[in-house]
Amino acid sequence: MSVDNKHLAAILLGAAAAFGAYKYSNMSDEEKQKLSDNIKNKFHKLKDEAENSVEGAKNYFSDLKDKAGNMLKEHFPDVEKHFEDFFKSGNDTTSTVDSTPAAS
Repeated sequence: MSVDNKHLAAILLGAAAAFGAYKYSNMSDEEKQKLSDNIKNKFHKLKDEAENSVEGAKNYFSDLKDKAGNMLKEHFPDVEKHFEDFFKSGNDTTSTVDSTPAAS
């Protein structure tokens, strides 16, 4: 059986977890509380950044959609009429393909 990168990563991750558990067990209650508060603060900052990023992405794509629509209207002034005609005629036309099964 050969050892590949996944096995090495699992071994290193397990060793790091064991070392972390050992260090945590040797901490005083005050140090444990300080570590817990520090992790909570970092989590809340990360959560706030993620929420702001989501809101920023929504605004970015909304602006991009508006700019693309305006650019399309600027370069093709009658694009709305073409789309309306295209989609209206697509629903009203009948198929010219013969739907009868081929004789074998």
